[in-house]
Amino acid sequence: MAWSTREIAELAGTSLRTVRHYHDIGLLDEPERRSNGYKQYGVTHLVRLLRVKRLTALGFSLAQIAALRDHEHPRDALQALDTELAATIERLQRARVEVSALLKKTAATDLPLRFAEAADPAELPDPERSFTTVLGTILGPDGMDAYADMLRDDPDAVALELDDLPADADEPTRQDLAERLVPYVRALYVKHPGLDDLSSDAPRGPEHTAQTIGRAITDLCNPAQVDVMRRLRTLLARPEGGNTAV
Repeated sequence: MAWSTREIAELAGTSLRTVRHYHDIGLLDEPERRSNGYKQYGVTHLVRLLRVKRLTALGFSLAQIAALRDHEHPRDALQALDTELAATIERLQRARVEVSALLKKTAATDLPLRFAEAADPAELPDPERSFTTVLGTILGPDGMDAYADMLRDDPDAVALELDDLPADADEPTRQDLAERLVPYVRALYVKHPGLDDLSSDAPRGPEHTAQTIGRAITDLCNPAQVDVMRRLRTLLARPEGGNTAV
């Protein structure tokens, strides 16, 4: 008893085109031909086709299958595939949580879920919202958690002054604001220790994190605000109670 190409394709639940492709790439041996020139497939071909179909359905590539000998148990490849599937399942579960939050309108499409849960996106000024979105692309889980915890706090009046600082603010105004921001920021570091090193677990490292944050600040803030933050960094680097002159 032998099957034609169409018959074996139907038995294996695949297509004529797939069977022919497997012949072309050497994944399925060419069968003998009848006297009339038609191919005649046997049980060996069917078993091979079914094996290939099952392995591809599990996620194996055709190249991986081709490297396996018939009846070989691909333990190492299966273990690697299982690890990959576990990661995919975890990613999809996280995606479902985010989709659920979006459907309930408790999250925004631009903000990472950790941040959207911590603050009402509608209450974030556009620059801060954009900056927060950028952070979501560069921080690791610990850094994101620390920043999300900070977002849950009500903004201090002095922080709002920085948000409203005009681009033409004079030098004394900038220096005064920088000095008044120092105790506020130090208090934030005490309350949220992770803020002191947001890049601690950043996937691409501290240097990339610092560069990206610097570029985002330059793009989103006016020159006076950028200058105040530069002065603030200088002041924070000095011991508490030291000379505050810049």
